[in-house]
Amino acid sequence: MGSSRFSGRPEAAPTDSIWSYAPGLDHARGADLTGYTVVASDGTAGHVDRQAGHHGMPHLVVDTGVWVFGRSLLVPVGVITSVDTAGRKLTVSCTRAELKAAPRFRTDSETMDHVYLTAVGHYYSELPREERPAG
Repeated sequence: MGSSRFSGRPEAAPTDSIWSYAPGLDHARGADLTGYTVVASDGTAGHVDRQAGHHGMPHLVVDTGVWVFGRSLLVPVGVITSVDTAGRKLTVSCTRAELKAAPRFRTDSETMDHVYLTAVGHYYSELPREERPAG
């Protein structure tokens, strides 16, 4: 099995859950999140440019605007912690630096590349996650 880490940090998420909406976010499944503001734990990270779900790996392509000079990021739906439909914003469980350090997204074809998506999923699943209350 995986290595044990007792660092006092929150547990990492299993890789498969990175591609699934968190419990309690069923209203977001199938919703058009295009244009929603993406808020990281330490500030605004950009807005949802588009969504995709190839290979059963639903994710968002986030336009970072001037924050990372127009660079886009691929964000699995499993890092979304809340969706405010009235305010058209969603919150993710990572920091802006963690988003920026994710595997680089270069072309739209990567949204269909299983190897690239697997690398992205592995990266995000290794990030510490805050525990959520059981719902």
